Amino acid sequence: MQKQRNKYVLWFDELTIKDVELVGGKNASLGEMYQKLGDKGVPIPNGFAVTAEAYWYFLEHNKIKENINKILRGLKTDKINDLKNRAKKIRELILKSEFPEDLKEQILDSYKRLAEFYKTSILNCDVAVRSSATAEDTVDASFAGQQESYLNITGEHAILDSVKKCMASLFTDRSISYRCDKKISHFKIALSVVVQKMVRSDLASSGVMFSVDTESGFPGIVVINAAYGLGEYVVKGVVTPDEYHVYKPTLEKKYNSIIGKDVGEKAKKLVYATGGTGFTQNVDVPIEERLKFVLSDDEIIQLAKWAVMIEKHYKKPMDMEWAKDGETKKLYIVQARPETVTSRENKNILTEYSIKEKGKIILNGESVGKKIGSGPSRVVKNVNELVNFKDGEVLVAEMTDPDWEPVMKKAGAIVTNSGGRTCHAAIVSRELGIPCVVGTTTGTSKLKNGQIVTVDCSLGEEGFVYDGRVPFVKKEINLKNLKLPKNVKIMMNVGNPRQAFRDSMIPNAGVGLAREEFIISNYIKVHPLALLEFSKVKDKKEKEIIRQLTVNYKSKPEFFVEKLAEGVARIAAAFYPKDVIVRLSDFKSNEYANLLGGKYFEPNEANPMIGWRGASRYYDPKYEKAFRLECIALKKVREQMGLNNVKIMIPFCRTIEEGNKVIKIMASEGLKRGKNGLEIYVMCEIPSNVILADDFAKIFDGFSIGSNDLTQLALGVDRDSSMVSHIYEERNEAVKTLIRNVIAVAKKNKRKVGICGQAPSDFPDFAKFLVKEKIDSISLVPDSVVKTILMLKKK
Repeated sequence: MQKQRNKYVLWFDELTIKDVELVGGKNASLGEMYQKLGDKGVPIPNGFAVTAEAYWYFLEHNKIKENINKILRGLKTDKINDLKNRAKKIRELILKSEFPEDLKEQILDSYKRLAEFYKTSILNCDVAVRSSATAEDTVDASFAGQQESYLNITGEHAILDSVKKCMASLFTDRSISYRCDKKISHFKIALSVVVQKMVRSDLASSGVMFSVDTESGFPGIVVINAAYGLGEYVVKGVVTPDEYHVYKPTLEKKYNSIIGKDVGEKAKKLVYATGGTGFTQNVDVPIEERLKFVLSDDEIIQLAKWAVMIEKHYKKPMDMEWAKDGETKKLYIVQARPETVTSRENKNILTEYSIKEKGKIILNGESVGKKIGSGPSRVVKNVNELVNFKDGEVLVAEMTDPDWEPVMKKAGAIVTNSGGRTCHAAIVSRELGIPCVVGTTTGTSKLKNGQIVTVDCSLGEEGFVYDGRVPFVKKEINLKNLKLPKNVKIMMNVGNPRQAFRDSMIPNAGVGLAREEFIISNYIKVHPLALLEFSKVKDKKEKEIIRQLTVNYKSKPEFFVEKLAEGVARIAAAFYPKDVIVRLSDFKSNEYANLLGGKYFEPNEANPMIGWRGASRYYDPKYEKAFRLECIALKKVREQMGLNNVKIMIPFCRTIEEGNKVIKIMASEGLKRGKNGLEIYVMCEIPSNVILADDFAKIFDGFSIGSNDLTQLALGVDRDSSMVSHIYEERNEAVKTLIRNVIAVAKKNKRKVGICGQAPSDFPDFAKFLVKEKIDSISLVPDSVVKTILMLKKK
């Protein structure tokens, strides 16, 4: 170790993760992976570190340490202009200084050796020169984007210049401010520099990935962001990248474990410069390329496998950067650091934010964190406007820059036009615990200075900006001593796949009702028959939207299958291996008609609530081929994705004959009851389901009581009519008698029976009635789960 301490340059094959003091977190991690994971198939481009010892030697040689102390004396980081001027003076001081001759020779000699390693000349040996601070990327301190990186650097002069610029970047505004906030001495940290052979991702793609869901802390997935060109645009939030989700438990069992694929707009890319004095340049991405996925499924899986290997090696959640070489078509890992936010959270405390009343939505984008914040908007279009920013304002910008960190920490919330969940704005917001919505596209044009807004990140992966100050509540629940009751299973009703990871953190026994409707209306958006019979869609605008939605798929029906499978899989993965009971689509005809192309295929019914819905649709020749797409999607989830915790439930099944017809079609598509443990349930929501419960029990594995429709049909009440709403009451004795009877019949026939409805959480006496009748499970909306558990524990 002492021998290494006196070195000014160390190669990756000389470094391990124990060398953070010598070469910083980034270099130490690259050396660790190069040595210990390279032979296991994780490719890391070679390179070397200009060490922390070289940094101290450089400062001492130029006798500038005392000058830095003088410049920083009396600094207050909330004085933005003062901070900016002092930081600039220090950087200028460093940049004017010269390297000692022996240090210069070691850096240039190492650069020549790197060129020889790659069988090229120093004129053609393109490298990335990055900063690696010695306190960087520890679990307790994320230094995201605080120091500089320089790409496509070639030639001796450019190498030396870039190394010096990296050293100077230890004194950027945001670095100084961050160290002051964390009470870290400016001279406790040194700046090592990475010099690493470039991957020609300017000719292909690059991005960031995490081995944990960064918003919920759910540990079971790999999140991959991808965009065209060099990776800086993803990290800095210049573009909104593609986002892919891979489920780790089924990945390791060699299933197709991609459970989510979302296209980003990717309007620009950073590439090698073709002229001028710069090393890189910005170019527009053609429209047709923006609509396509950046990575193939095989590439997504390969990256996810490496993420799992890296996480297992480090024994902690990791934040990684990757790049694809456009010349060789090979993928590489170019950085890895510990994930720094979810790893610090108290897993025993569940903090929930919720809007008390709906506000007018102005914008939507990707949410960061789970908080809600409000305040007056401050639209910042250039760095000079930051001096006007006041504590508690909502920072609105095209994107944020690392230099903005001193202002970001004062914000009540942050809204950006561009960027994804792994960009700078997202990482810093997460670190600071500030609600942030990225990728809104039009935030800076729609919001005005002083306009009061509320930024809502409480609803899963989609974030919203509401007009005005919308009231909200915050609840903290200690889960340490919260145990599920033993006499009844408490399950959840889940419709939005983007909330599933967060919902799964609440104590539960699985999902008693997973709805397909939200997936179809929000992610697919198109009527399945419009995809199967596209020529029947006459509206030109609708046709163009459908074409854009389906551009990444071999056929339009395949789009329906893939998106439905992804949505269901995300819910199933979140709760795996617990049961997830998926209800087949239960739109009414008027709701189907509202989907793109739907008006060409739906009848105009006088009372859709008791019309062409549920089972009666599935076997009807006019809809059967659309229903078969659902079956194909669910089979994919269970068999190709390996999520065999999915059970299937048939809604609004009026007769035994209907049940048999639907079961037969499902079997013909590979969803055979009993095969690979498949259970098929029926919704008990029609009086005939209770009256003929013995017969239904012969063809189904269980019942799920739909108390809303059962109450409506038992009492002859239209639940949508305000004129008779006073009669609608789940606790009516007629309804309770039906429920009591079906529970008894299910028990007699050894069939499972549960309920999915709000009544048990709204009415404690109703929940106790269900438990007394020995119901197997009660499925509730997530917000009601903890309240109901506590209520059932009361004597």
